[in-house]
Amino acid sequence: MPQKNLDPSSSPRALLGAELRVARERAGLSQAELGERLFVSGAFIGQLETGTRRMHLDFARQIDEILDTGGFFVRNCGAAAKSKYPDHFAAAAEAEALATAIREYAPLIIPGLLQTEAYARAVFRAYQPTATEDAIEELVTNRLARAALLQDPTTPLLWCVLDEAVLRRAVGDSAVMAEALHHITALIRSHRIVVQVLPFRAGAHASTGGSIKLMAFEDAPPLAYVEGSGTGLLFDDPATVTRHALTYDLLTADALSRRESLALIESVAEDYAHDEHA
Repeated sequence: MPQKNLDPSSSPRALLGAELRVARERAGLSQAELGERLFVSGAFIGQLETGTRRMHLDFARQIDEILDTGGFFVRNCGAAAKSKYPDHFAAAAEAEALATAIREYAPLIIPGLLQTEAYARAVFRAYQPTATEDAIEELVTNRLARAALLQDPTTPLLWCVLDEAVLRRAVGDSAVMAEALHHITALIRSHRIVVQVLPFRAGAHASTGGSIKLMAFEDAPPLAYVEGSGTGLLFDDPATVTRHALTYDLLTADALSRRESLALIESVAEDYAHDEHA
């Protein structure tokens, strides 16, 4: 039975997940069997064990009871649940950091992983016009920290479909937009990301309802995340994930080719740069 508390500074969710796997196997239960007792899927248990999913306190209480772990998971759940992201996005952000592939459709603004500091600051200031400068700077710092995963030259694969509105909607001034779009084109030209633009002329499309983020993992089932204003839902149900994956495939079919997309982004960036110096 696990006895010591976890060190919250050393990947607490991964450690908690590893202890869950040990305790489950000791109890002679499969992931599906433990999931049945918790009224969740076996895939959900697998995501808890790999640290892809965050363990909430109500699950921790039930797991301690089912696996007879003496309150270990309740005691350590707090450290594993801490996040610097908003509640509705925390689980998705933490899963994103573990993903081997991310596919995202952005209908309105540049995805967080691709935002520059100035662009992110303008976004957060628009969201929270009365927030203090310190609060905005903390949000910006956390957003830029997410983008650090792109420092790896190959993983995760990041494939984004940007609605043309993302390019045309001026977030901040022309200088901010020129820098933001040049940042994206630099990542494209360095072969770090794949980007397609969904042009206005495509008309109605498969995801007029909003954004989609699909995440694949080496040792856990895929996830789909959809987000609205101040809300977000993370799905692991295979049928739901498959449905969102089909939606993304339809978007890529309607989008411009990678070459055409790069040319359009560079053209719009130059328009902003010209406005800046006009």
